[in-house]
Amino acid sequence: MRKLIEVEINGEPRELAVEPHSTLLDALRYDAGLTGTKKGCDVGECGSCTILVDGKPMNSCLMLAPEAHGRKIVTIEGIQPHADAVHPIQEQFMRCGAAQCGFCTPGFVVAAKALLDANPNPTRDEIRFAIAGNICRCTGYTRIVEAIEQTAEDLRRLPQCHCAPETVR
Repeated sequence: MRKLIEVEINGEPRELAVEPHSTLLDALRYDAGLTGTKKGCDVGECGSCTILVDGKPMNSCLMLAPEAHGRKIVTIEGIQPHADAVHPIQEQFMRCGAAQCGFCTPGFVVAAKALLDANPNPTRDEIRFAIAGNICRCTGYTRIVEAIEQTAEDLRRLPQCHCAPETVR
């Protein structure tokens, strides 16, 4: 029997009818139609399903959908400031060549956003720690770390930027 939950997804209030045993990942993909969050290992080890729950990074495959009732969720689709723009993190991932096959990229971008929201001036070690729950089988991580470093530098240099983390959903 489905359970009705009320959540805010990417700044929009939503009601979803979910199975009590379904994961938040499955609810986002199949009930909300948001397929940017990827289903990788389905056991919380790869990070491809990383989303923000009340501003904190979370593996959506480890949370039951009913547990999301009343929470604020941000998926990769909600990272963009608006439909015609990309977030500075996404821009730097493109510029730095931080994505190859791209499957893990949404999880990395969301994890990077959580880090930069909490710490606008992270060290390289802090960046590595923040993305430690995300696995990439293609890049070797160097370009991912560089993209996050460059984003942090860009956001510090341009505090009036309309895409600063505090104004992005």
